[in-house]
Amino acid sequence: MRQPRVGVLALQGDMREHAAALRACGLPEHAVTEIRSVDELARVDGLVLPGGESTTVGRLLRIEGLDEAIVQRAAEGMPLFATCAGVILLATEVLHSQQPRLGLIPVQVERNAYGRQVDSFETRLEVDGMGEMDAVFIRAPRIVATDPRVRVLARHRQDPVLCRYGRILAATFHPELTPDHRLHRYFLSMLGPDVG
Repeated sequence: MRQPRVGVLALQGDMREHAAALRACGLPEHAVTEIRSVDELARVDGLVLPGGESTTVGRLLRIEGLDEAIVQRAAEGMPLFATCAGVILLATEVLHSQQPRLGLIPVQVERNAYGRQVDSFETRLEVDGMGEMDAVFIRAPRIVATDPRVRVLARHRQDPVLCRYGRILAATFHPELTPDHRLHRYFLSMLGPDVG
């Protein structure tokens, strides 16, 4: 088995925190790569789409040709881990918005549903198969509806906040901002035995 190579989309957002979390899971420095081009994407086994400003990132993905490349790699089975704005980018529908998106996970989302930056909060979640976990919500989107094929792993009140769809993991919060790296380990387990 070879060492997995994981990319963190680095067009805008908190990519450094995700890279640090992945390294804390045991990946060496060279196995975590910032992704800004189609060529860089071709060299990794999985991709993290971090939080940031989803409209800006969506436009930059289109400019760089990364939107089509990510859709193609996902169709080939490459695992994706989206957090906060990354979930908006992957959603099939964003309420009240025509912003660029990849449409890879059949959910309907609402942007900034929990309020502005000053309304950010931290809470405890019960995560299916993992127990309790701290979760940081910063200008988080809300998942309004999910396709029956989407597995909801955690909820805040009644809203899904952590979902899995095939080899896509989507969290509306920021797991990279806590010292608990179980979700990053879970994502790495999705890479498959040939690279684990």
